[in-house]
Amino acid sequence: MTPGRAQGGRSLADIGGGGSGLATPRWRAVKAAITAALAAGEWKPGEAIPAEARLADHYAVSIGTLRKAIDDLVDEQILLRRQGIGTFVAVHGPARNRFHFFHIVDAEGRRELPQPQFAGFARGRADADEAARLGIDVGARTIRIHNLLRLSGEPTVFDTIVIGAAMFPDLTEARFRARDSTIYHFYQSHYGINVVRTHERLRAGVAGRRAAKALGLEPGAAVLEVFRTAYTYHDVPVELRHSVVDTRERFYEADRGREGRAAPSA
Repeated sequence: MTPGRAQGGRSLADIGGGGSGLATPRWRAVKAAITAALAAGEWKPGEAIPAEARLADHYAVSIGTLRKAIDDLVDEQILLRRQGIGTFVAVHGPARNRFHFFHIVDAEGRRELPQPQFAGFARGRADADEAARLGIDVGARTIRIHNLLRLSGEPTVFDTIVIGAAMFPDLTEARFRARDSTIYHFYQSHYGINVVRTHERLRAGVAGRRAAKALGLEPGAAVLEVFRTAYTYHDVPVELRHSVVDTRERFYEADRGREGRAAPSA
């Protein structure tokens, strides 16, 4: 990229900064340019981005403007600051999921890392709802994964995950089962797909037969249902997840004031 230009040859003015006449603040234009560079793989997960002074010169903005854009990306946990070292592209992993993605706690509000247990892998076709939410065609190939999460050894969450096969072209059951970290880390490390935000809807529900069996409940038992869509850069949907949660001894807890814009995974 040339100094002062976003990925793909767009200047900051083109995306709403500087003298474009648009109301978008210049720092937002810088943020958009950095996000575009991240989406294009300019900096990989775990890598340090260039120093702020260098980036400010690169985008032809003040240090203050550049820093505000970086601050917003840090608040969203897309970037991570390490005091005295630099700013890095966030990596999905157990530590990040504990505080940013997984919101099931015990009665005292304590969190622990869930222990995943593979429960199923199948190929299918997107129905109308899945197609609309994933931004794919009705009938497009999908992959459906079932995953059980244990807390303190007890089955607590039963997940049904739906992803578009085109986004994960060589994904097999064996490859998924062989992953050595979280699902979102797997997406990131094997496919270059970085989940940067999720949207969730919650409701009281009853356990279906499959979820009830996995969770050790009677069919029709009261549960919490969580419907999530996970997104990568530019709000491109990556994954649908339906979580059935046994809340007899657990709570869903999200402290937005403490976590900023955090939102959930495993």
